[in-house]
Amino acid sequence: MFKEYKRPIYKEILSRIKEKRKFIQVLTGPRQVGKTTLARQLLKDCGLAFHYASADEPTLQDRSWLSQQWDIARLKISEDKNSSAMLVIDEVQKVSGWSETVKRLWDEDTANDINLKVILSGSSPLLMQKGLTESLAGRFETIYVAHWSFAEMYECFGMTLEDYIYHGGYPGAAELTNNKQRWQQYIADSLIETTISRDILLMTRVDKPALLRRMFHLGCEYSGQILSYQKMVGQLQDAGNTTTLAHYLDLLSGAGLLAGLEKFSGKTHRKRGSSPKLLVLNTVLMSAMSGLSYTEAIHDRQYWGRLTESAVGAHLINSSKGKGIEVYYWLNRNKEVDFVLESGKTVVAIEVKSGKKEYSLPGMEEFSKEFNVKRQLLVGGQGIRIEEFLSSPIEKWVG
Repeated sequence: MFKEYKRPIYKEILSRIKEKRKFIQVLTGPRQVGKTTLARQLLKDCGLAFHYASADEPTLQDRSWLSQQWDIARLKISEDKNSSAMLVIDEVQKVSGWSETVKRLWDEDTANDINLKVILSGSSPLLMQKGLTESLAGRFETIYVAHWSFAEMYECFGMTLEDYIYHGGYPGAAELTNNKQRWQQYIADSLIETTISRDILLMTRVDKPALLRRMFHLGCEYSGQILSYQKMVGQLQDAGNTTTLAHYLDLLSGAGLLAGLEKFSGKTHRKRGSSPKLLVLNTVLMSAMSGLSYTEAIHDRQYWGRLTESAVGAHLINSSKGKGIEVYYWLNRNKEVDFVLESGKTVVAIEVKSGKKEYSLPGMEEFSKEFNVKRQLLVGGQGIRIEEFLSSPIEKWVG
């Protein structure tokens, strides 16, 4: 069904392709969010001759394979130098030395006035960024393709708010939600295990793979909560030191699974030393790992509150990519602000409440005394409806 649905980001990418300026367009983001579908939609609608190739094979492709795919695309261009063609290389980060090869081929085309438009796609943002900054400076633009938002899942699949909070924003899982066993199996095998084994362990040195997996499960269990690295060491067997755990959390974040928000302090060096607030980047990861059914989850008020807060946090993190907006939390003794947005000198404080009761907000009051806050937002309860917040772009709240 979603193959015919075009995400809002589609128009942005298509407009970039049609510009006369020549940049490599790099699509990066988590596995199974529709990057390949987006690329194929663009090929269909761009009006150019094209070639598509994927490096997502059981064995890694090499540089000669990449050169061969590039030459096939070049052959699509006629002798008329005013013509152009389009090349898409999917999962390019799996080609050893891909960035150096792309640089050589791109520079050859530039020198020879060959107008080949190139899209590179990858599901390991950390590895993609490393290759881009090392070899392709000044030659590319990055477009982050995030997890599907509530608005997108509603428009494409008719998903209700409660369904979205529990089942999350993976389009491939949307039509399996009526069969709990198949749904959980898909999440565990096609999303979690594939992402960890192929997008992290296969591409990055990890000395303790079992520890990385346990840390992911711990993050799902404690999503929406602040947990110091020292407490993580106590929770995890053979955890090693806190530096290792921080590195593994970065890898899980780069793969689009789990993030660790830093504490807002107004001073960068203090932010980086804080205990992280753990957040799944798609709530399906939390609910599928919990063992709770949809009915059990929605009637467990404490759990549903954490799930709702995680949905809001994931929405903020996913929609902040490429927008110049940073997402934090704040804590002073027992007074907390769930989320803090920072864009330049603009600071916005956000509290999330999943119930309908009236709440006092001591954390918000304390935070506003210490920092120059532009807005104080209550999401849920008697504040902004959760449906509205999850359907709105993050820029709305900092503008």
